[in-house]
Amino acid sequence: MGVRAMSVQTIEAMAKWVEDNIAKNPTLTEMSAYVGYSPYYCSAKFHEHIGMTYKQFLARCRLKAAAGDLVNTNDKITEIAFRYGYSSSESLTRAFAAAFKCSPSQFRKSSPDIPISEG
Repeated sequence: MGVRAMSVQTIEAMAKWVEDNIAKNPTLTEMSAYVGYSPYYCSAKFHEHIGMTYKQFLARCRLKAAAGDLVNTNDKITEIAFRYGYSSSESLTRAFAAAFKCSPSQFRKSSPDIPISEG
């Protein structure tokens, strides 16, 4: 009896679960428990299908969620940073600078037409 193969639907369910639970700082272990496979197997299949590691995907989801909150709420940048697992507003600012070439406050002011959610 071998390891049952993971379906594309299961991998997509993992990605959706991460997006749905992003404010809870979801871990690979929690995600793998959700779908019933080992963390190692989930990580390998996730990377193979999604094209990035779990950690990279998590970082992208956190940034997208923070960007959405910047545009759609008046919450303080520090509150948004902590909500999505950033250690400080400075760490969120570094992530924004790398992804969007601007600070979170500049992003909020410009309200760019960037697709925040996929789906």
